[in-house]
Amino acid sequence: MHVAALRITIRIPLSASLKEKRSMVRHLVDTSRQRFGVSASEVEAHDRRQVAVLGFATVAPSAGQVATLLDRAERFVWSHPDIEVVEISRHWLDVEAER
Repeated sequence: MHVAALRITIRIPLSASLKEKRSMVRHLVDTSRQRFGVSASEVEAHDRRQVAVLGFATVAPSAGQVATLLDRAERFVWSHPDIEVVEISRHWLDVEAER
């Protein structure tokens, strides 16, 4: 079993309110869940109108599958012209199989 998480800090320069920010964040999170089958959520900066920290996580039988799913979610976030990606980090959980 392979587990990894992706943390992406984004800036939404055109967001004039928390409502506008939440609309963009909801789109990114919901679409990533549906298209790529990853868990996704806004994990930090809830009270900042132009900054959001998104978390994505997945579990798969191979490291390659995990990497592919998180790569797709990352590319999806990068593809939006209305946001700027500020920082990205990927974290792998070391899971030993119990036998």
